[in-house]
Amino acid sequence: MDPVVAVAGLVKDYGEVRALDGLDLTVGAGSVCAVLGPNGAGKTTAVRVLATLVVPDGGRARVQGHDVVREPAAVRRAIGLAGQHAAVDDDLTGRENLVVLGRMLHLGRRVARARADELLTRFGLADAADRLVSTWSGGMRRRLDLIAGFVVPRALLLLDEPTTGLDPRSRSEIWTTVRELVAAGTTAVVTTQYLEEADQLADHVVIVDRGRAVATGSPADLKATVGVRVDVEVADTTELGAAAAALGALTGAEPETDVGRRRASVPTRDRDLTLPVVVRHLDAAGVAVSDVALRRPTLDEVFLQLTEVPA
Repeated sequence: MDPVVAVAGLVKDYGEVRALDGLDLTVGAGSVCAVLGPNGAGKTTAVRVLATLVVPDGGRARVQGHDVVREPAAVRRAIGLAGQHAAVDDDLTGRENLVVLGRMLHLGRRVARARADELLTRFGLADAADRLVSTWSGGMRRRLDLIAGFVVPRALLLLDEPTTGLDPRSRSEIWTTVRELVAAGTTAVVTTQYLEEADQLADHVVIVDRGRAVATGSPADLKATVGVRVDVEVADTTELGAAAAALGALTGAEPETDVGRRRASVPTRDRDLTLPVVVRHLDAAGVAVSDVALRRPTLDEVFLQLTEVPA
C-alpha cells in the first residue's frame, strides 16, 4: 500500500531561521508515528505543512497521495488536526460542539446529531454531553478536541503535543482515544515531548533535530542502536579494578567505575551478550560480585544521544 504520509527533502525558512532542513518522513497506513525532537527542532512546522497551514520552501509532502501545495483541499478532506491547545467552544455543550461541526461539514441536522451521539458514547463523554465545555476537565476537553476532527471520518490524524500540561490520568485517556481511532483504521502522526508515550504506543518513531530526521525506526530498533549497559557490583572495592578490566576485555569498551557504589559499568552493542555469559566471564577472571545486571536503554537515552542541545 502507498504510505499515508510521504515527505521528501522538506525545507521551510522563517527569515534567517531554517525550521526544516531537508526533512524526510514516511508513515504507513493504520500506524502511529511519533515525531520526537528538542524544542525548535521543526516538529510543529512539519505538522503545519502536512495540515496545509504552512507552505514549504522546498521539497515535497503528500497526504493520501495528494500534494499539500497543489491539492490543499483534498489534503484537508483527508486529515483531522488537534493542536497544542483544545479548540472547542467553551460556551457550547459537548454535544453542541460536535453537531455544529457536523453541520459545517455539510451533514444534515439529524445525521450530525446522530454522529455526535455516537462519538460521545464511544469515547466515554456521553455523561457530560449536555454540560457546557467550560465545566469540563482539561483531559475531557482534549478528548473532545480529538474526536471533533472525526465528525466526518478522516484517514490521517495530526496531533501536535496533544497531552502537554495534562495529568497522568488525562494523558492515559487521550492515548486510549488515539488507540481506538487507529484501531478503527486511522493513521496518526503525533509530536510529543513525553518519550515514554512514544516508547509504549508508537509503531514508528522519527527523531528530528535541527529540521532533519536523524533517526527512524521502531522504539525497539532505535534502542538497539544504543545497545545495553552491563552493571557489575563487586563484593569489595578491592575487586573494582579487576571487574572493570574483565568488562573491558569482554566488550572492547571502556568501563566506568563508581567506588562509592562498588560498581563498574560498560556499554555494549553486542546483541548476543547475555547475563550468563557475563557471569561466567567474571567468574573466570576471579572477580567476586554481589550483583550483575544487563540494563536495556530507554528511549530517553536514545534521544539524548542522537540530538544536540540547542546553543
